[in-house]
Amino acid sequence: MSVVSVYVIFANADEAESVGRTIVEERLAACVNILGPVRSIYRWQGAAKSADEVAAIFKTAYAMTDRLIARIADLHSYDVPCIATWPIDKILAAYGDWVEESVG
Repeated sequence: MSVVSVYVIFANADEAESVGRTIVEERLAACVNILGPVRSIYRWQGAAKSADEVAAIFKTAYAMTDRLIARIADLHSYDVPCIATWPIDKILAAYGDWVEESVG
């Protein structure tokens, strides 16, 4: 079983929900958890900036990761979105089976 979490930062909750729904409907991820607002501090175009953003965690099969990342990037409003995978070391077997059955 090979399941990964894909962590993404969005500009706002509406974008996170829209992209999340599209990704799940296209079966690139089994589900997405849209988390509460986060305050981000980052460097962009030579200056320190800050913004209120929304984090989301997508769950998918490892084999779908590249397609998922590319699709999120296509749908995302940012020029350079934060999209990073978090490997899962251990998982409830039934949950892992459900993720893998839900994608593809």
